[in-house]
Amino acid sequence: MDTQALRHYFLDLQRRIVAGAEAFDGQSFLTDTWTREPGGRLEGDGITRLIEGGGVLERGGCNFSHVKGKTLPPSATAHRPELAGAPFEAMGVSLVFHPRNPHVPTVHLNVRCFAAMPEGRAPVVWFGGGMDLTPYYGVEDDAVHFHRVCRHALSPWAGMHERFKAWCDDYFFLKHRNEPRGVGGIFYDDFNELGFEQSFAMTRAVGDAFLAAYVPIVEKRRDTPYGERERDFQAYRRGRYVEFNLVFDRGTLFGLQSGGRTEAILMSMPPVVNWRYSWAPEPGTPEARLYTDFLRPRDWANEGP
Repeated sequence: MDTQALRHYFLDLQRRIVAGAEAFDGQSFLTDTWTREPGGRLEGDGITRLIEGGGVLERGGCNFSHVKGKTLPPSATAHRPELAGAPFEAMGVSLVFHPRNPHVPTVHLNVRCFAAMPEGRAPVVWFGGGMDLTPYYGVEDDAVHFHRVCRHALSPWAGMHERFKAWCDDYFFLKHRNEPRGVGGIFYDDFNELGFEQSFAMTRAVGDAFLAAYVPIVEKRRDTPYGERERDFQAYRRGRYVEFNLVFDRGTLFGLQSGGRTEAILMSMPPVVNWRYSWAPEPGTPEARLYTDFLRPRDWANEGP
C-alpha cells in the first residue's frame, strides 16, 4: 500500500471538489482540521470541509480522513470474517451535498482504501467507492447524464460499469421500504482483483469523474422555481436518506463503530427532514412520478439519444 500516493491523491481530490462546489455555490466551505493522538482507540488525522446555508447547498460536507485502529469494526468484516480483530488503516474522501432547491438532486461520493494487518499474515488491501444521485423531482436527462459519466469513467476496465451499476442498485436499496434511495450510479467494495495499481487507478477515475457528473445538473436546475409544496416533499424524501444512512450504510456504521468523529460522520444528514405516517403522493402528480418513473431499475446510460 503506497500511503503517500494515496494521501496525495485523496487530499487533492478533496481540494478540487470543494473548489468546484464553491464555484457554483458562491460561498466558502469552512475547514476543520483534526488529529487523533497515538495511543487511543483510533489515531490519525483528517480535514472536514463543510458548508451550511450556502447559495445552492443547504448543507454539504466533503471529508478527508486517514486513520489507524487496533481492531476492525463489525461493519468492515461482514464480508471478510477472517479479518475480524485485525488492526487496520483506512483512508479516503467522502461527501454528501444537500441542495436547497428541491429540483437539484442530493449527491453522494465516496472513494477509499483499506488495509488490514492480520497477525502473522501479509496485509490485505482493498478499495471501495462510487457515487449515486438522489433526485426529489426526477429529470430523465439528468439521470442519463450522471450514469453516462460514470460509464465513461470506468470504460478502461471492461465490464466494471455494468457490474458496479447493478451493485449500486442493490446496495442503495431500503429493504424495509422496498424502494431504492434514488436513481443509483456506481458502487463497489472489498475490491482489489486488479491488483493495487489498477484498482487505485480505477478509484482515481471514479473520484475524478464526480464534478463532471454533478455540476452540469446543478447548473441546469439551480434556478428552477419551487414553493412550499416542493420543499415539503423534499423534506419527506430526505427522511429516506436518513433511514438508509443510519440503518444500512457501511461507511456511517464503520465510522461510528470505530470511534470516529461523530460530527464529521453525520455531516451526511440533511438539515431539514420530515416523516409522515403511511403517506403516499396523489396519482398523476410530479411527486408520484418520482416513484413510478425513477425509483425503479432502469438502464439509464443506454437511454435517450
